[in-house]
Amino acid sequence: MPQLAWQKSSFSGGGEGECVELAATPSDRIHLRESDHPQEITTTPHTLANLLHSLKAGVSVR
Repeated sequence: MPQLAWQKSSFSGGGEGECVELAATPSDRIHLRESDHPQEITTTPHTLANLLHSLKAGVSVR
């Protein structure tokens, strides 16, 4: 697997730690991780967009 180019969320603090990072792949997958924890999850742009839309609207996500 090629090296991922991680980008820090604009809502993350300026210091190290407690940052949400994202990386996209050419295969239309989005990788997410919390900088303090090496484990990452993978999703699609559509699913991530739906999650963010729901969170901004104040909808409870389970």
